[in-house]
Amino acid sequence: MKRLLSIILSISFAAVTATAQVGDARNNLSIGFSGGMGTSSVSFIPSIKQKTSLGPTFGVSIRHISEKYFFLICGTQIECNFASRGWTERIEDGSGNEYTRILNYVEIPFLAHIGFGREFRGFQGHINLGPQIGYLLGEKEIYGGKDPWDVSNRPNQVTYQYGRDIENKLDYGITASVGLEMRTGAGNFGIEGRYYFGLGNIYGITKKDYFARCANSTISVRATYSFNLF
Repeated sequence: MKRLLSIILSISFAAVTATAQVGDARNNLSIGFSGGMGTSSVSFIPSIKQKTSLGPTFGVSIRHISEKYFFLICGTQIECNFASRGWTERIEDGSGNEYTRILNYVEIPFLAHIGFGREFRGFQGHINLGPQIGYLLGEKEIYGGKDPWDVSNRPNQVTYQYGRDIENKLDYGITASVGLEMRTGAGNFGIEGRYYFGLGNIYGITKKDYFARCANSTISVRATYSFNLF
């Protein structure tokens, strides 16, 4: 997994660097802000049935446009975001139990940025792709439904996660987004959809551990605003 992440990082930034050798030079630095909502889940093996789990996300970004190559506007972008992730279980064993785990992360994506459309006034679409690292700030378990809690009839008898703190606070994976901006004299207003695929696991996955995989996954929609520094 670490080798895959390293390869993706190299490819993402090599693509931007390569076009800088033949494109029309640019030197545009901008700062941006974003906020929205995301749906999250955790991919467990053995599997755990889950419902949609919603959580907020917001943060800041710095984007540097280095060149224009034909109609492509190329650059890099780094962000620092807060994201509330986790999972909500779909418990169908007749117990009436409910369970949600909230995981709050600080995230830092390192993105290759490709834009197309108007550079200044007008609409511009973009694609971002690259690796992301995150760190768990805190977590919360929410038990609901009938009392007392009864796990005796859980499907597959998957109960390892209950009452057990997250073991790996460091998270990493791949993120990709598509967005559209309206570029004006007062700044750039936009909307963006993003997908994050986790490569790290929240619990240990060695042969002696319970899960073979337990990685985060998130789909989010965010409103964005940015302005040029120079």
